[in-house]
Amino acid sequence: MIKKSFAVFTFGCKLNFSESSDMARQLRERGWKESSEPEAIIVNSCAVTHTAEKKVRNYVANLHRQHPEARIVVVGCYAALRHDLVAKWDGVSAVFGNRDKLNAVHFIAGESLDNTPAFFATYSSHDRTRSFLKIQDGCDYHCTYCTVCDARGESRSDNIAHVLQNIEKIHAEGLREINITGVNLGTFGQGSEENLLGLLRAIDKQHLVDRVRISSIEPNLLTDEIIELVANSQILMPHFHIPLQCGCDKILALMHRRYKRELFQHKILKIKELIPHACIAIDIISGFPSESDEDFEDSYTFVESLPLSYLHVFTYSRRPNTIANTMKEQVPEPVKRERTNRLLALSEIKKHHFYQQHCGEVRPVLWESENINNQMFGFTDNYIKVAAPYREDRINEIQKIKLEEENFQY
Repeated sequence: MIKKSFAVFTFGCKLNFSESSDMARQLRERGWKESSEPEAIIVNSCAVTHTAEKKVRNYVANLHRQHPEARIVVVGCYAALRHDLVAKWDGVSAVFGNRDKLNAVHFIAGESLDNTPAFFATYSSHDRTRSFLKIQDGCDYHCTYCTVCDARGESRSDNIAHVLQNIEKIHAEGLREINITGVNLGTFGQGSEENLLGLLRAIDKQHLVDRVRISSIEPNLLTDEIIELVANSQILMPHFHIPLQCGCDKILALMHRRYKRELFQHKILKIKELIPHACIAIDIISGFPSESDEDFEDSYTFVESLPLSYLHVFTYSRRPNTIANTMKEQVPEPVKRERTNRLLALSEIKKHHFYQQHCGEVRPVLWESENINNQMFGFTDNYIKVAAPYREDRINEIQKIKLEEENFQY
């Protein structure tokens, strides 16, 4: 007898979380219930690094040991890149890549598999305060270290009218904050007369939710007009996530990035000129092939000089079927680890300085539902994390508070 119970486990990016939430919602609409003893399990996988792949493999093996009778369906990037390998894992009943991952729902529900459209919009609703709204998928950039183009396919996106409809649905569920997300967000509308700036203007004009955050956006696609719009908006949050990857022009060229560090610096300084209190996070990769000690120091000094809030640091990981994987001058693992640790330490210094700059200010905080040791947490508009004594009536409320050292959550 089918129990009609399920569980979903997600690895990787915000896009995956958005899609996982949508699959769970579709199963609930079919009468299925989430359970700790599931009859069916969806694992939404990641393949951004070798470590991410290993985590997925081990997790699926553990799930099979814990739930030997459950049907396990693996979807996502690892499933797309290594379909035949994943299909041989013990306990795995079906494998779907990113293009057809929504077929996981049809498979579990015993329905006929469907032709998934080139782009399908999703949004998360499991969180009581915020939603990740997918507006774009895929990438055409073909950076030499990245497998996303193979795993996610070419760039494609939603349209403005449908994005606004989804925002109305999210608003109706009572969520206060939306994070609009995609693989290469700045290419929204590519091939049409629409673009990201037009979408953001429409969202700003619609003004349904209290907060909208823009997830990672390439520096060459972050236009001055977008920065100016955020600076003058009440709902577009002063929070930017911009992938740098390296602060050395030589390495940027080897990565096939579409900018030099001069352009990146311009964007950072433009943001701080118009929005001095803005939070700016960057992505950076340590130990890319042929990165010499001099190249790393050049990159480190450049990053150190910028008014950044924190860093997302990634140790370079060799990925099959990428140009970087075939480069001869691979950096030794101990050197990569040492460089990663230096960048992580720099990130801590940057974050501490950013928080301290705003100590004593009064800023709006959206309180979340998590309760840890009778403490609750929230983020300011410019993404400073704070804590306060837990009060259930505060959940999903935006409250202006004075930022103090004892409340900071570094």
